Amino acid sequence: MRENKGYIAITSAIIIMALILTVAGVVSFSSYFNRSGSLGASLKERSRAFAEACADHALLKLALDDSYGGNEAVFVTPSESCEILQIETAGSQKTIKTTAVVEKTTTNIKVITSVQPLTVISWEEVPEH
Repeated sequence: MRENKGYIAITSAIIIMALILTVAGVVSFSSYFNRSGSLGASLKERSRAFAEACADHALLKLALDDSYGGNEAVFVTPSESCEILQIETAGSQKTIKTTAVVEKTTTNIKVITSVQPLTVISWEEVPEH
């Protein structure tokens, strides 16, 4: 009978270690995937901020010169930029479209304004231009 006591202790230790390693693995993977999700949200937030900055830049240019036509890249940092596409005119309204890409995360903004006086009619994020 004494021989079985050692065998039971070793088997119990192996089972307990397997359970501890399983719990540690699950916790590790869940924290990894949470971090990945928050990184994506952070990149989307930066991309949206750049696209909105481009829209603000285009509005400033329109306020200074109502014949401003767009087609301009605005560099936020040397490696990060946003783009103002060709401004479309329809009667007394102008449509400004901007796009920004931050590490493969894209945001497109569409702003519709009236010309005189320069006022924003709508401002929205769109899937694509």
